[in-house]
Amino acid sequence: MVKISDLRLRDVINTYDGKRMGTIKDIDFDLEQGRIKSLILPGSNGSFFSLFARSDEVVVPWENIMKIGVDVILVSVGPVIQPNKTEKMEK
Repeated sequence: MVKISDLRLRDVINTYDGKRMGTIKDIDFDLEQGRIKSLILPGSNGSFFSLFARSDEVVVPWENIMKIGVDVILVSVGPVIQPNKTEKMEK
């Protein structure tokens, strides 16, 4: 059995580019199904894929989690080009 507090201590590594994404900031649960929906990580300059996230967060859906290991969590997340903050403010 793995505790949530233990998961939050593990580094999240992106297998797409081999970069460290950080540690888990929060976990999104589906209480009706009793399953994890996604991991929420601190943002990193908008360079990672995120769904339904604020600009300061990266949401990794359960489908993108490849392996939860003893020391790290491996995810597969491709890059997405996001507009600059100044472009968002002009709109």
